[in-house]
Amino acid sequence: MATFAMSDQLLVIIDPGARQTDGESVRIAKDVLSAGAAAKVCLPEGPEEFARALGRRGSRRPVVVGDDAALMRAVTLLHRERELAGCALSVVPVGETLSLAASLGVPTGAVAAARAVLDGAERRLDLLADDSGGLVLSGLAIPSAPARVPARTPMAAAARPWYRSLVRTLTPRPTRLSAIPAPGPTRLRVEVDGEALVDLDQPVESLSLTPASGGLAELEVHPLSVGAEAGPLRASGRTVTVTGPDFHYRADASVTGPVRRRTWRVAEGAWGLVLPARP
Repeated sequence: MATFAMSDQLLVIIDPGARQTDGESVRIAKDVLSAGAAAKVCLPEGPEEFARALGRRGSRRPVVVGDDAALMRAVTLLHRERELAGCALSVVPVGETLSLAASLGVPTGAVAAARAVLDGAERRLDLLADDSGGLVLSGLAIPSAPARVPARTPMAAAARPWYRSLVRTLTPRPTRLSAIPAPGPTRLRVEVDGEALVDLDQPVESLSLTPASGGLAELEVHPLSVGAEAGPLRASGRTVTVTGPDFHYRADASVTGPVRRRTWRVAEGAWGLVLPARP
């Protein structure tokens, strides 16, 4: 686990959504980071500027100030440029959706998160890469319920038009949330490292998949209970393939589908995230 010196140079990329949502937390984070290190602050207004700033970071450590979508955007860009393995990424969570960052161990308070950037350590983490180019940092679930989308004012929505084009550029086009059916039993064939765990003749209520450690993913399948309560099926492996009628899945904070087949593979230690140093 790599630690950092206070003299490190930082590239602080402040997501426009964070500036719109919580300008005070952005100001606090910027003040703490600038007081503790030589920080170059970037205020991108669009996807090209965001990608250009990240790509021109040089020897500076990148720090993303933004929500879960901004974190995924940075990871996806670095992955596509094949620079993810050699980059220690930091994030100060500010915005509407922070559950992904919190699940990864990042403090959600601006001061604590900024201090972790300065005093923390890089931790190498596994991720899941699927056969469509998507990434999963924390976990995925099948089937997926519609997400609750926070209401936005017309001004806030108009201030972020580039988000939609950036999402289309970096990720497979998701289905509109309003079109996603409510969760219910579904028939899936689930294979772990080529061996079937569940086949199409066994309806399942839910499935969850998470990158664990040591290059393995942990899978839990809840079959539809018939009569007596059915216990979950658990397995771990490096490759998981799900096949079946059109299904949707939630990966981290986004919903994708419908698809009929998807394979996820574990990429061991594929990326580094700066987290509070362990005692």
